[in-house]
Amino acid sequence: MELNAFSKNVLLTCVLVLQAFTGINAQKKEVTISWDKIIMVSKTTATLQVVANPMLRRNSPIYEGAFNALKSLGADYVRFVPWYHYPQMAVAELQPPSDNKTFWNFRQIDPIVEDFMEATKDHFPVMNFSTIPAWMFLTEQKVEYPSDSNLVCRTYNQGVELRDTTIKEITDYYVRLLSWYTKGGFIDEAGEYHKSGYFYNIPYWEILNEPDIEHRLSVQQYTRIYDAIVIALKKVIPGTKFIGMSLANESDPGWFEYFLDSTQHTGGVIPQILSYHFYGKPDFKEQAIEGYQYSFYNKADAFLDRVRYIENIRKRLAPQSLTFINEVGNILGDQQGASIPEDYWNLSGGMFAYIYIELAKMGIDVLGESQLVGFPTEFPSVTMIDWKNGQVNARFLVLKLLKENFAPGDKMVGTLSNSKEIAAQAFICGNNKKLLLINKRKKEIQIELPIEAKGATVYSVDISTGNRIAESRLADSKITLLPFGVSVIQFENQAMK
Repeated sequence: MELNAFSKNVLLTCVLVLQAFTGINAQKKEVTISWDKIIMVSKTTATLQVVANPMLRRNSPIYEGAFNALKSLGADYVRFVPWYHYPQMAVAELQPPSDNKTFWNFRQIDPIVEDFMEATKDHFPVMNFSTIPAWMFLTEQKVEYPSDSNLVCRTYNQGVELRDTTIKEITDYYVRLLSWYTKGGFIDEAGEYHKSGYFYNIPYWEILNEPDIEHRLSVQQYTRIYDAIVIALKKVIPGTKFIGMSLANESDPGWFEYFLDSTQHTGGVIPQILSYHFYGKPDFKEQAIEGYQYSFYNKADAFLDRVRYIENIRKRLAPQSLTFINEVGNILGDQQGASIPEDYWNLSGGMFAYIYIELAKMGIDVLGESQLVGFPTEFPSVTMIDWKNGQVNARFLVLKLLKENFAPGDKMVGTLSNSKEIAAQAFICGNNKKLLLINKRKKEIQIELPIEAKGATVYSVDISTGNRIAESRLADSKITLLPFGVSVIQFENQAMK
């Protein structure tokens, strides 16, 4: 049967569409690099946070694995947060002074502080004793907590209004707490001296954690508390730099507009370091990992847009301030950890590496992964250590990959990928050329690299590498990234002269 003109046109259109569709899908995925085009000199340090919890106690089955991993990493700016979920591990004065008697008790706090300080020795730790004693707030009744310090307590932070409106009660608490760890001890409210024997150097101190949700403070309340604590603590440790806000909700520009405006501060306090957080989450509770690969990166891109906006505010109001984005990770809905797919850890690590690239382009100073140890009932999906055996997972290994290959001072050069499924960034690191590659998708992807990649060394974290970083060499200028794989390619035969 002979086709009429209309049918021929329809058929031709279908053929052309099919050819175009197959051509798009068959298109080679390529990365091109312009080594002579420097787009940015990186300022960004990749690091992590350590939240105090029972799995970090010395009698924990993963104690050695966790602290050995932390020590071997050798990261700067590791953030230490004794948190309100475990009041006895976070608050040194759980009861108010009464009848000329005080209740200072560091027995459950000191061991983890000692181990943390030893593991981060010579690496500029960041301390954040974020939990204000509950009795310093006005509450309808006394705040209770479990007698068993290993049990989680999510109801310890209840108050919003301080019982001492001068804030002196809070500042005195933090002065004594800081003196315990830096001056060898302190004199309590009753005039009794408490000796610690600690003389740690604490170069960075962060004021509270996520005050917008943990204490539901306004930016005005927070700024007043921040200024009072900074003024008081500077008398104890004049050389320490202070970090402010530690926001959970970074989408509210009002906080940044107010806090970064030096005219809103008192006593000569000027914001030195700004901090806030980001967690990529599934779009809905029952979402499968096939969906995570899109929702995580979509949320990451939305967050990066907010960072650009915040940076414009910071540069306008407080150009002297650094930026520490010191909690970045993913949180799933299952607190028991039973439904976490194995390749989730690789996907989450890849998202962190992607954010590292983009924040380095913006000149962010510190990017901190959250967190060293999580476990069932305590955000298992954020952990970097397997709570069952103490082995590191892909989230830790990706951080290690970044830490061992990239640092402030590296030159970021023009890099182009023709596929949105791949993130790529090339660096000149001292005398070496390196390329960071990230597979955003749950499938193998072959990538054509510049011809100079032949013979290069490849360091990879993917679903096949277990609890290690794998090393290999490229036989030619092609590389296959496994699902959610992250690789660093070092062009060893092309060292910079």
